[in-house]
Amino acid sequence: MTIGIPKALLYYKYHILWENFFSYLNINTVTSPSTNKEILDVGIKNSIDEACLSLKIYLGHIKYLCGKCDYVLIPRIVSLNKNEKLCTNFSALYDIVKNTYKVKILNYNIDVDKNYDELYAFVSMARELGISRYKAVKAYIYAKEKEKEDETAKIIKQESLIKTNKLKILIAGHDYNIYDEFVGKPIIDYLKKMDVVPITSNICKKIYTDFDYKMISKDLYWTYNKEILSSINHYLKEVDGIILISTFPCGPDSLSNEIVVRKIKNKPIITIIIDELNNSSGLITRLESFVDILKERKGMNLYE
Repeated sequence: MTIGIPKALLYYKYHILWENFFSYLNINTVTSPSTNKEILDVGIKNSIDEACLSLKIYLGHIKYLCGKCDYVLIPRIVSLNKNEKLCTNFSALYDIVKNTYKVKILNYNIDVDKNYDELYAFVSMARELGISRYKAVKAYIYAKEKEKEDETAKIIKQESLIKTNKLKILIAGHDYNIYDEFVGKPIIDYLKKMDVVPITSNICKKIYTDFDYKMISKDLYWTYNKEILSSINHYLKEVDGIILISTFPCGPDSLSNEIVVRKIKNKPIITIIIDELNNSSGLITRLESFVDILKERKGMNLYE
């Protein structure tokens, strides 16, 4: 048996958990490659115009996996905490894919508001594969330990970067936008070329992500956007500027980004919205201008 894992959307947040869960159960996995032009074009072709670019990319990765595995993993996550929700795309993924491609789907359902937590979801998914509850629970505990180890290592590394005297910019956005080869990766790579230290919002201790968002907005109820706002508040005094990354036309991001811009007045912020017609030269020009502004504020030589 081979489970296909699309390298898009929730992959960047949960792939350590998924891969170790299946590995513990001796189930093979195959992952689609990083986003490329072919995957992007296929995703656009098989999406409705109103879909956000991140979802279009995801559908391109699903198409790549068709015929290469027995099942494609497509989780359905409605709520992770009481009285909170995720973007509706994450609760609709199963139906979107099922109505777009002829592919066998392996899914799990998390809806804390209805008492379906992550452990219950993984045990239920394993049962669909003929795996006992006992083995599934052991696999889940093992995978969560590996996930925690990975998170801790990333936090330690990022905290060491914070101590540098170089120009530091917080890249604030969803994991799947920050690290996607088409969306956020070019931004991070170009900042590094300009000798800027990118600090990413997805790497932050949970103790902060559970509460710090309230300093910016007390009413936001999208869980992943709360995490972004919490990270912004946590790193605010440590960075020289903030880049808000979104894909067009993300509804939750458009609202939360506006809240950030209105609320934070003492730190330069630039919003970068990536769409399928993204122009790399225009993006580079904006990044260069933003970095020059930050260098001038910091009193650094613009031409060193």
